[in-house]
Amino acid sequence: MLIQKTIDASGYDDFDGHENIVYFEDDATGLQAIIGVHNSNLGPSFGGCRIHNYVKFEDAITDVLRLSKGMTYKSAMAGLPLGGGKAVIIADAKTDKSVDKMRSFGDAVEAMAGSYITAEDVGSTDADMITISEVTSYVSGLPKKENALGGNPSPYTAKGVFYGMRAGLNSALGTQSFDGVHVVVKGLGAVGYDLCRYLDKEGAKLTVTDINQAVLRKAQEEFRNVTVVDPISAHEVACDILAPCALGGSINPQTIPDIKAKLIAGAANNQLQNKLQGQRLHDKGVIYAPDYVVNAGGIIAVGYEYFSYNGNNPFDHEMTQKTLTGHISRIEGTTRDLLVRSKDDNQPAGDVADRMAEEIFLK
Repeated sequence: MLIQKTIDASGYDDFDGHENIVYFEDDATGLQAIIGVHNSNLGPSFGGCRIHNYVKFEDAITDVLRLSKGMTYKSAMAGLPLGGGKAVIIADAKTDKSVDKMRSFGDAVEAMAGSYITAEDVGSTDADMITISEVTSYVSGLPKKENALGGNPSPYTAKGVFYGMRAGLNSALGTQSFDGVHVVVKGLGAVGYDLCRYLDKEGAKLTVTDINQAVLRKAQEEFRNVTVVDPISAHEVACDILAPCALGGSINPQTIPDIKAKLIAGAANNQLQNKLQGQRLHDKGVIYAPDYVVNAGGIIAVGYEYFSYNGNNPFDHEMTQKTLTGHISRIEGTTRDLLVRSKDDNQPAGDVADRMAEEIFLK
């Protein structure tokens, strides 16, 4: 039996006036999940389902708070009529995930009555989204049907990061050409690997790292100019661009002194341990392309899919593959504009992006 109860998270450092934080538990399937809604001023909250074996329950709440807030800002900057939400399932994605557990999570999503729409995230897959869709319609990121929008959002996320990175490259090095540019990609999951494909095609020099040795061997076989380094020291490599593409928090007081990159632009959410790190990067002269701006390609893709499947077009244009890719390409211009504003105002890019987003969703 699915049990739910509201969590009072107001005492957490990352609480930001969140509208709703709900805990779900199902003894029959072992489900332990938290769904958070940060802000729904622009529309229903939208955010992926992360499956992670958190050490402490409080860590899971903190993740929901941070990630759901990030989705509010991400959707606003991406020009989507969506709010910010997030879900986490407390489990080992490799050893403790079952069809019954995912179906139970679908029941939890349904219980949110449309205030939260779920999609794929770290630890969850498109197969999981299919299972969830058996019990709720509030899901996106389903396998693509013929002549329809949809499918795995990872390639779209990677493409958006590439566009944002190109805008940052122009700010950091005064060029839009990746030929010979040294990029360290930290994390070769689906998004990180696809990003490497784009960079390799454009002639970039790649340094990559991951805990998965098989994917590192694959990268060495596929890419033309690639070096493998240890994950612990990847941020220390002298390079043009550092691209964090794994879990968040990798830009922190321990790593910043050793960062030698001119630009940080990657796919990971919440790359900065906290806002203070953005100021430290700014003081150090490192340009930071805010993660929720450059990695918005995925949410744009699943947003288009969701609206299309539900017959609800909130845009002033038709929703097609062409308009979707065009929407994602605008990430480059958005990133360029905020970096120019950051330079002109002599303020951290993350602070500038936050203000730009708040001007949109706090109207």
